[in-house]
Amino acid sequence: MFFEYPKLLFLLLLLVPLAVWYVYRQLKGKHDPPLQVSSLQPFEKEKLSYKRILYHVPFVLRTIALAALIVAMSRPRSSSDYESTVTEGIDIMLTMDVSTSMLARDFIPDRIAAAKDIAIQFIAERPADRIGIAVFAGESYTQCPLTTDRITLINMMKEIQTGLIEDGTAIGNGLATAVARLRDSEAISRVVILLTDGVNNRGEVTPLTAAEIARTYGVRVYTIGVGAHGMAPYPVMTPYGVQIQQIPVEIDEELLKQIAQITGGEYFRATDNTKLMSIYSQINQMEKSRTLVDSFPVYRELFMNFALVALFALALEFILRWIVLRRIP
Repeated sequence: MFFEYPKLLFLLLLLVPLAVWYVYRQLKGKHDPPLQVSSLQPFEKEKLSYKRILYHVPFVLRTIALAALIVAMSRPRSSSDYESTVTEGIDIMLTMDVSTSMLARDFIPDRIAAAKDIAIQFIAERPADRIGIAVFAGESYTQCPLTTDRITLINMMKEIQTGLIEDGTAIGNGLATAVARLRDSEAISRVVILLTDGVNNRGEVTPLTAAEIARTYGVRVYTIGVGAHGMAPYPVMTPYGVQIQQIPVEIDEELLKQIAQITGGEYFRATDNTKLMSIYSQINQMEKSRTLVDSFPVYRELFMNFALVALFALALEFILRWIVLRRIP
């Protein structure tokens, strides 16, 4: 248990002088009785009645009520409880090519922007899955590990851009990085969606070797080749500024088909935004498996318990003071 406003607990110190004042008043009352008689002998054999026993109880109850109210105002909370939910989902690694060729404008506005936007939509439509992001060009790295935090995933996807790592197309490295993230997954269904627009020309791990590793760990790979057929407009920096030039589209479709075949996945070719979106929609229909998701700690408000104690103490104090111990002048 912890308190949202712990400084209010210092108010409990005020109960000390209150108790001292009460004791002082009782002692003073014994020395200065309101009624003086010539002899106390008739009262010496008076038995201890229940009213005399209960005489100090109202003060104790009022003190308890004040203490409980102070604690309630400090807002006690508990975070010892956790909720675990079982959801239907799979573990997916989105693996994206971020080489400079992804700036080609056969997609709107370009390949990488279209791939990011459609991937974000895909992420939003699968709230039960754990999804991660890996990127590659001449080398590869994990942009975001497997998580169910959709806000983080989408923000990390938006931050992807070209030019941050060495240029090139290391498909094997990108796939190996994604498989490494899925290796320890306990999900029945583990998937890599690998998107590229080029031919493998870099990397320490060959694409087929990475595919064999994926098959060993039971990871299914869906490969997507992005790029129009023939030529594609590409922004080129010249002495006169950025100019659009037509460059040939080269995608190693045979390699991507082999990767998909080895791992039990499927190869897709996306030539524009609409086709890429339909591909993600097809993948969205894949089977699902049960995944245990632990939520954040559940904070429980405890102030109501202390407020009820204060209310009960005040009610009991009222009954004792004005009904049971009531005095008639």
